[in-house]
Amino acid sequence: MTEWHNDRTSEIDVSVIVANYNGEKFIADAIRSACNQSLRSIEVIVSDDASTDSSLQIIKGLVAEDSRIRLIESGVNGGAAVARNRALDVARGQWIGILDGDDLMHPDRLLWLIEEGVKSNADIVADDLLLFDTDRRAPPQTLFAGRWSKAPLWVTAEDYLATNNFYGTGPALGYLKPIFRSSIIGKHNTRYDERLTIAEDYNFVFQLLMAGAKFRTIPQIGYFYRRHSGSISHRLNPIALKSILDVEKGSAERWPLASLRPLFRSRERSIKRAIAFEALVDAIKLRQIPKAAMTAIANPAAAWLLRLPLEQFVVRPRSDPKPSKSDRRQVCILTRQGVVDRTNGSSRYLLDIAGFLVRRGFDIHLIKVSPVTMGRWPVLKFSEDMTIFKSIKFRGTVRLGRNVVARDPRIAVKSVLGLLDRLLFRQGSISFPLSNLAPKAIGQALNRQDQLFIAREAPSIADVLIVDDCSLTDAYPYALRPDARRIAIAHDLFSSRSSQFAAFNALDCVISVPSAEEVKMLGRADTIVAIQRDEAAVLQRKLPSHEIVVAPIAALPVSRPQIGMAEIVLFVGGSAAPDVDGISWFIEFCWPMVRELRPNAMLYVAGSVCNALVSTPPATRLLNVVDALDDLYAEASVIISPLRAGSGLEIKLIDGLSKGKAMVVTTATMQEVSNIFSGCALVADTASMFSSMVIDLLGDESKRADLGAKGISVISQHFSPDSAYSAISSAVERTDAAAIRAS
Repeated sequence: MTEWHNDRTSEIDVSVIVANYNGEKFIADAIRSACNQSLRSIEVIVSDDASTDSSLQIIKGLVAEDSRIRLIESGVNGGAAVARNRALDVARGQWIGILDGDDLMHPDRLLWLIEEGVKSNADIVADDLLLFDTDRRAPPQTLFAGRWSKAPLWVTAEDYLATNNFYGTGPALGYLKPIFRSSIIGKHNTRYDERLTIAEDYNFVFQLLMAGAKFRTIPQIGYFYRRHSGSISHRLNPIALKSILDVEKGSAERWPLASLRPLFRSRERSIKRAIAFEALVDAIKLRQIPKAAMTAIANPAAAWLLRLPLEQFVVRPRSDPKPSKSDRRQVCILTRQGVVDRTNGSSRYLLDIAGFLVRRGFDIHLIKVSPVTMGRWPVLKFSEDMTIFKSIKFRGTVRLGRNVVARDPRIAVKSVLGLLDRLLFRQGSISFPLSNLAPKAIGQALNRQDQLFIAREAPSIADVLIVDDCSLTDAYPYALRPDARRIAIAHDLFSSRSSQFAAFNALDCVISVPSAEEVKMLGRADTIVAIQRDEAAVLQRKLPSHEIVVAPIAALPVSRPQIGMAEIVLFVGGSAAPDVDGISWFIEFCWPMVRELRPNAMLYVAGSVCNALVSTPPATRLLNVVDALDDLYAEASVIISPLRAGSGLEIKLIDGLSKGKAMVVTTATMQEVSNIFSGCALVADTASMFSSMVIDLLGDESKRADLGAKGISVISQHFSPDSAYSAISSAVERTDAAAIRAS
């Protein structure tokens, strides 16, 4: 065996070792998942073990694409342990990572592991495995549970032995794929035992533990472990098991620690039980009933293991084990928004895009990844608009017809307390709300349940993955579709919002995201959809190699202006901070001036923004959520959009102009599109000017008609569905995602 060359002059952080033997089906995805790590200072050493399929040619093609990939060829097939040892002999990284040729890694995995290794001064660091079936016979699951899944833990030799009994309980830590400090491997010249075809990972780690290495686990799910018919680890044949017995024989004498002695005996018994079990199963398969009966009598513990395949046999397969045979591309939209109807701008935008893609011939599926989306509502009702989706999956809920009901009873309790709290506050019984706001969904990190839900529901419907929140780009890897095209809809540039709200001493409704972090998150996508050109230009400067497309909100305009009646001023808004701040500012500073000169004027406020208003101002009707807004738009004389902060092309502007209405808006509403909408709406940013314009329009029907006609014309020219969403459709149609991502 070649001696370890302890050469640390290289600045390579990690050497990722990939053993390959006839892995043509999965090897490209495995190597690309290593090359796509956010930690860039790596080398990927592919040790080919005399493959006879096309995998060697595939690897050579990848080598030509990325100079960090190194190929070692062998003319003799020696097994995974031999192949890994060849790679260890030439590895230059400060850390060594192992990746099986049919598995995948999260893009941030190596960064997570090294950060923990440096922080805790560990020599071995491992994360949790997501185990998944290629043919989806069983749902994905994680290796860790209980305390292992909650916090970083140290692993002792006793822990490691106790958790690695064949058909034992607890997480089988021998399945983990840790990273190792090169120095600890070099110091003890540790190698994989080439006599083993299974359990070589366990043996390698145990050698290091007994040499004094410190082993740390972290609960993050970063390694995606593929189970399929060709997986070596699933073939527990007697020959391989007997090899383990031979290799581990005399372990108690080699490491004479009292604490290990009973654990060695327990592991040896488990191996012998596994050998007897395999013999029993073989006898049953060959219908050698007398032999099977004698084996069962002689090995009752092995016979008891028959319950395992029986359990697997009676478990019903998933209702959607494989993608349906269809020529239509399957598009999966992942969201944390409360998309149930078109009553708020972001939901309407998403539904418009989905509807356009359906008309272009795609099947669209919706996955709501978190029950946080329910907010404080224990029950939500889907409108008819939701029927455009071929399927809808909503974590933490039960579907009852068009209603979804939260499984967590605490949401119902919070809903009742929230309603009572709001009632007492509005009545003046309490001076400030006592209950906390519903948790903010956008910007939250995915938790383990979210990640598993995506892994279970997305793979069969994700030829294309669309997320509508920059932080949700972390969901891409958990969909287990490295071939999928990845699209991110940037409703807003969240990093620009906090400073805008700070100028008015107001708070935003979404979590603040630093610019560099937002760019990093959006950079995980192949295509980024900006809602207006100014934001697209910002993103293109920061991500010059990415495809950035502009897709403004689309609208179908009415045929002629609607001048309205009865001096009605209308504001339509949701519960987002820009809407709440804008209408609050108008009510406090503008509405009294309007009422002074137009005493018959009425203010109509529609949408969930009404819930944020403490009291009803004079001459105001709080309409809450209105199912159909067309009649309300037709009746109103003036539409207002008094927003002072926020980003993205305001849907209020498009909606108002498409209805042929006269509008008074702020510069923030125009969002750098004043050149397109010049002359279509009146713009003011001070309370006195804004009020004056509203007053002027309320008294001048001809001016309202003129503004309405101009708005209809511009909407017709620039904001039809075809002109707005064709770029998204083109991105969905392309199938070169994996190759582009790896280049």
